[in-house]
Amino acid sequence: MAARQSTARKRDQIPARTAARPAPHAPRPSALDRLIHDRTRLAIVSALAANATLSFTELKSLIGLSDGNLSVHARKLEEAGYLTCLKAFEGRMPKTEFKLTEAGHRALRQYLDHMEAIIRHARSKTRT
Repeated sequence: MAARQSTARKRDQIPARTAARPAPHAPRPSALDRLIHDRTRLAIVSALAANATLSFTELKSLIGLSDGNLSVHARKLEEAGYLTCLKAFEGRMPKTEFKLTEAGHRALRQYLDHMEAIIRHARSKTRT
């Protein structure tokens, strides 16, 4: 029993190791907008931020996606309210156009601000 007490006292005297926690002012990577953080959706949102509208075909060739991939990712962004999808006909040909909404512009600005804060923080820790 004396051995157990001795071990317990030693454990109490040794500070427990804790996981490294970011400083309170450090940006949290986990707070990133996961919807935009996906590289394909980030490419879609960035392309639409640089253009007023893009057709399905233009966006597909600009980013290099298949029809199915673009459709799935665009639908997720549309459901989140980040872009609008306008379907119409030009003559007899269907035409789909995408436009970034104000919420999409705001989400991209917040995402970029957050990434810049992470980069600034990382650079400040690597300076010698």
